[in-house]
Amino acid sequence: MKMNAVKSSTYLDYNATAPVRPEVVDAMVEVMAVPGNPSSVHGPGRRARVRMDRARDQVAARLGAVPEEVIFTSGGTEANDLALAGTSPGCLIISAIEHDAVAKRAAQLGVPVIVIPVTKDGVIELSRLEAALADAPPNTLVSVMLANNETGVIQPVAQAAQLAHQFGARMHTDAVQAFGKIDVNINQLGVDLLSVSAHKIGGPQGIGALVARNVTLTPRLVGGAQERYRRAGTENLAAIAGFGKAVQLMGLNSDVARLRDHLEQQILDGAPEARIFGQSAARLPNTTMLALAGLASETQVIAMDLAGVAISSGAACSSGKVHASRVLEAMGAGALSSAAIRISLGWQTRPEDIDHFLRAWFGMRGQHLARATAARPVSVN
Repeated sequence: MKMNAVKSSTYLDYNATAPVRPEVVDAMVEVMAVPGNPSSVHGPGRRARVRMDRARDQVAARLGAVPEEVIFTSGGTEANDLALAGTSPGCLIISAIEHDAVAKRAAQLGVPVIVIPVTKDGVIELSRLEAALADAPPNTLVSVMLANNETGVIQPVAQAAQLAHQFGARMHTDAVQAFGKIDVNINQLGVDLLSVSAHKIGGPQGIGALVARNVTLTPRLVGGAQERYRRAGTENLAAIAGFGKAVQLMGLNSDVARLRDHLEQQILDGAPEARIFGQSAARLPNTTMLALAGLASETQVIAMDLAGVAISSGAACSSGKVHASRVLEAMGAGALSSAAIRISLGWQTRPEDIDHFLRAWFGMRGQHLARATAARPVSVN
């Protein structure tokens, strides 16, 4: 079955999830059309195993790993959980801007958690990490995301890994948001554990992977011998095949960076009062987090949705909750933390999508300024 990509509106929320590539759907349907459990020894089972091994090879090769290091999970959240809880750390050191999948899980493990602050640009303070490591107990795990899901700011993970190993600690990075947008290679990063997910790169939701190098893990799911006894349960073969296909199609898109830069320049030229977060730091080429003082994030998201533009106010996992961005608060954004929106581009984004966003956003801004002007008291001389 062949499927054509569908675009019903302007979709600019790729950091929440990317549209599934048609070739990925075809690969998944092909797998679902035939029987076979990868753990079975008969012909259909062996053929299923071949499909799974092929996808594992594709994921491993793209990350600079060997296939045996790749553990398929239900997504990035489970991969992070397995990295944090499966290593049984005596202490956790995380950054102040980690995804809730890391931050909340760390708080539940019952071990000391040290939170390292970030600069106003959203970059972890390595000197504070070094000081924390110097006082940390044995069997410490450091977890620092490779790129922030809200601001797109890229973290110095390779340097953090060097510091962690210098003090005998292990290093994990949540690379879910970075994968497919910048080069992600476990050898260059020097980490021990690395999490990725398929649905950020045009693959299916509900499938991810943890790359574990020279680390013994206590499985979170027990039962069978799947994933080399590290994650029991019959593998989601169709999703795994889709993941492999998405990785095969994945390519860094310079057009996305040009479109993002054009969007930001137009915003700053026409609305100098707007603030773009992390602008002075290295960022993912597809992500813009901007704020307009006095206009709540939720109001902006709803207004843009009514205009046919899909954006978000931050992490999709927190959608529907009226609260300021924890990431922006850590960056010292103050009141702007509750006035920010995230625009994220991807493989289907075209110049006309950016034009649509700009028309809608500036229209919304104009209405906001008109209301603010009307609300000002009139002075009487």
